[in-house]
Amino acid sequence: MIKMPKTVVNGIEINYELDGEGKEVLVILNGIMMSTASWVEHVPFFTANGLSVLRVDFRDQGQSGRAEEPYPIEQHVEDLVMLLGELDITEAHFHGISYGGQVALLFALKYPGMVQSLIIANTVPRMTNYLRGIGEAWDAAARRKEGSSFFRQIAPSIYSNLFFESNREFLKGREKMLGDMLDEGWFDAYLRLSSSNSDLNLLDRLSEINAPTLLVAADRDAVTPVEEMRAIRDRIKGAKFLMIPDSGHVTCYEKMDEYNLCILGFIGLLRAKS
Repeated sequence: MIKMPKTVVNGIEINYELDGEGKEVLVILNGIMMSTASWVEHVPFFTANGLSVLRVDFRDQGQSGRAEEPYPIEQHVEDLVMLLGELDITEAHFHGISYGGQVALLFALKYPGMVQSLIIANTVPRMTNYLRGIGEAWDAAARRKEGSSFFRQIAPSIYSNLFFESNREFLKGREKMLGDMLDEGWFDAYLRLSSSNSDLNLLDRLSEINAPTLLVAADRDAVTPVEEMRAIRDRIKGAKFLMIPDSGHVTCYEKMDEYNLCILGFIGLLRAKS
């Protein structure tokens, strides 16, 4: 099946893409500056290995509708559960990276019966002062509403130093592309997303999660300190922890093959046990 429609949930249009024929569904939840398009190169790997893949743009992301008012990050959980209901998806593997990882954790806490497994990458369970500092710098850059300068501001904290050294032309291309693509509406939407998790702290609730869980960290991730991901591991019973070396916050791009294999390998282990 290949579906690329939009549907209205909770009063806002949500964009999604559903690919594959597998009975098991992998739901992919974006980082704050990502969209369904960010995963185009990943999807064939998962569909070729028997999974259906549901990609979702949160409200204020990608091709989804823009919100009129601020909202808490929990709003995405309610949007997502309504979307899954419309698609007749009663359970799935939930994979979230960064901001999307926080949404996945919140979803598992509220709707545990729908979660076959959790795969959380490059995610912090709480807003530390350190992460608030990074967020404030990104927000300040976003308020200038100029795509090229925004990318130059955020890129050194997103990509590892090793990636920077060997991918200068790629990064220059990204800078130009975002300079051409990002408009005032995108920046307004980004700022609403950025403010939605300002008070998030899930540390004391993580022990409530019983779903099989994989945590994927990166040793050169400046945004997600490894100790924050270890804090998640220590609180979710039986959680597995993998570290991808020589990679930064966007491990899914810098080490795509290793990243995809981590996800599929974990799901494969669960299949073998069932």
